[in-house]
Amino acid sequence: MELTSVLKFLENRTILVTGATGFLAKIFVEKILRVQPNVKKLYLLLRAKDNKAALQRFNTEAVAKDLFKLLREKYGANLNTFISEKATIIPGDITCENLGVKDPNLVEEMWREVDVIVNIAATTNFDVRYDVALDLNTFGAIFVLDFAKKCSKLKVLLHVSTAFVSGEKAGLILETPYNMGETLNGTSGLDIDKEKKVLEETLKQLKVEGSSENSITSAMKELGIERARKYGWPNTYVFTKAMGEMLLGNLKEDIPLVILRPTIITSTFQEPFPGWVEGIRTIDSLAVGYGKGKLTCFLGDPKAVIDVIPADMVVNAMIVSMMAHADERGSQIIYQVGSSVSNPIDFTSLQDYGLRYFRENPWINKDGKPVIVGKVTVLSTMDSFHRYMALHYLLPLKVLEIVNTTLCQYFQGKYLELHRKINFVMRLIDLYGPYLFFKGIFDDMNTEKLRRAAKEAGIEIDVFNFDPKSINWEDYFMDTHVPGVVKYVFK
Repeated sequence: MELTSVLKFLENRTILVTGATGFLAKIFVEKILRVQPNVKKLYLLLRAKDNKAALQRFNTEAVAKDLFKLLREKYGANLNTFISEKATIIPGDITCENLGVKDPNLVEEMWREVDVIVNIAATTNFDVRYDVALDLNTFGAIFVLDFAKKCSKLKVLLHVSTAFVSGEKAGLILETPYNMGETLNGTSGLDIDKEKKVLEETLKQLKVEGSSENSITSAMKELGIERARKYGWPNTYVFTKAMGEMLLGNLKEDIPLVILRPTIITSTFQEPFPGWVEGIRTIDSLAVGYGKGKLTCFLGDPKAVIDVIPADMVVNAMIVSMMAHADERGSQIIYQVGSSVSNPIDFTSLQDYGLRYFRENPWINKDGKPVIVGKVTVLSTMDSFHRYMALHYLLPLKVLEIVNTTLCQYFQGKYLELHRKINFVMRLIDLYGPYLFFKGIFDDMNTEKLRRAAKEAGIEIDVFNFDPKSINWEDYFMDTHVPGVVKYVFK
């Protein structure tokens, strides 16, 4: 690993970014434009029907956001000109040959010019249709790899995956590749081609039966969960990402490949400013539910370590790693970017930060009244959870249903509200259940070696900080992350 200046590496470089309007991708693009304006070209691939729609989408979903405010302050009215000079916004689709790019001249230009490919395009929804996830997260990765093999100047392909695994895993989870057919629970028979056939046959049968689009969507979601859990993965998202990694490792040939696995990504720690976040991201669904008074109990181990990492640290690790492994023909390295080894934080601490923050800064509901929060009842076993739900919610709901029916729907509003609260909690438990008693921690020895090498080489570690040891979790959650979630996520 030969490290030089990251800024020098980025200078005059041509980078292709897939999924350019995604959360991490936008932070990556903003960072490159801000710290190295002498980058040669950014090809930014996103889904859109044509060039005009692609440009409009990028401007609306990226440039117009607070994320780009430092660039707006620097360039003012010239920002759009600067971006148009440095970035080519391309309508495309990684589930198609040549990434869905329609212009053959542009495709040839990219094959000639691209130095680095950063594949961030994915569906990160835990509750996603199996066909959608398999297309994007598994086979989409191979379309990106095929494109990379045609890029004559390619120095490195960086593929962003995920460190999420099943709650059944315990101990130290290593930075090692998934081999073809490998499963988390030891069940044999995982075959990616077979998964595609199972999917296609199920879809065909549903259409023969004349199923509605809603029924097909539900069936596809259930199929994904069923196939994932058969082989030890908790949900469709992580299962399809793992299969994507398997295919990349098996088919990469001499392409220098970096696979980066972030843990739970949270708001920015430092750059471009603290606390920027977008969308409800994993643990933030708990913060939203709690702050709005919808979450009064939760299931989990109070001592469990929750592995979180700020988004800007993930992006910094991406940039440093792609520089570190440029031109290493045929190599494959995996970096798990998280905090559970070097700076762990437990569930109880997160609970305490949430309680303190929302007591001091209560959410004002639609009636203009502050939502008063209390300490969440943490249930440490699934049995205790079911008893709690039966006693405190399901029994009262049943009584209310009977009374409501007797009194001609007089309590319909109250009944529906209680029903919504129960569904909210049960859905969270279903989606995040496998992680609630998670006993594993994510090995980050490769990432630590990269940090040390960067420090020893004297590269710009102040500009590209990805050391979780530099985070004071209390300050971060109380003063940065939760306020950011309230500002950008609460509706």
